[in-house]
Amino acid sequence: MPSPQNNRRIARFGVFELDLTAGELRKSGVKLRLQGQPFQVLELLVERAGSIVTREELRQKLWPSDTFVDFDHSLNTAINKVREILGDSASSPRYVETLARRGYRFIAPVENEGSPASNSTGTTASQTAVPLHPELEVPIPRRGLTRSLFALIQLLYLSFYVVALLRLHIVQNIADRLLPLWAATALAAAVMVTAGVGIPLRCYLISAVAFDYQRLGEKFRQIFPFVLALDQLWAVAPFLLMQKIGLGAAFAASAALLYLPFSERTLIRMAYVRTSLQ
Repeated sequence: MPSPQNNRRIARFGVFELDLTAGELRKSGVKLRLQGQPFQVLELLVERAGSIVTREELRQKLWPSDTFVDFDHSLNTAINKVREILGDSASSPRYVETLARRGYRFIAPVENEGSPASNSTGTTASQTAVPLHPELEVPIPRRGLTRSLFALIQLLYLSFYVVALLRLHIVQNIADRLLPLWAATALAAAVMVTAGVGIPLRCYLISAVAFDYQRLGEKFRQIFPFVLALDQLWAVAPFLLMQKIGLGAAFAASAALLYLPFSERTLIRMAYVRTSLQ
């Protein structure tokens, strides 16, 4: 006899997994709270992904003819709850598209598991397909990998700050040889101030990603302009070593550091998909 696990019907889209048998919606393995009519709406849309589901069809499925409700208000509320939990938008939909005066259409690619078309080994093309990130449209990597890479970048910057402060006199000497007195003094002061600000910032980010703080994606988006400005300032640091490593190496290292904050943002977006939970 087939086991209950083999009888489960699961639809996957992006980082979400809709268990049609258990009546559950999960994001990256974490169960989300979506019940009742919003879940039924999502279930019908996903089952008919790519096709138009009319408002009348939704009314017949969710509200029988002998039920007296404000259908338009109830349906709009259910659709809004579905969009909210998926982090979707009516103006620029990634999942649920509105077709004016007609109905709705689920537009994201859906991978089905447990359908009758599955072969005897239980392996289908949809099961082996790699889900795409709903915003970046790239295969979703393992969260452990993206979080580890992000933490390594924070450790890199943290080491920059600590070494610069420990060898501030050397930085001052190099600046005195290359720059006027006022500019050298200003550079040393900038190193002290930015390193003093950067150390607690990097400690916060390292601890947040280490403990998998679920709102880190939201927080990082808020502070990204500041992080970008700070990282761009430190991107010129390799030129202080130009006499030792040469102009070409200093330029290459500086170019890599200029790109690094955008890598941080991408890693955070991969690890922490923007989703509004109820």
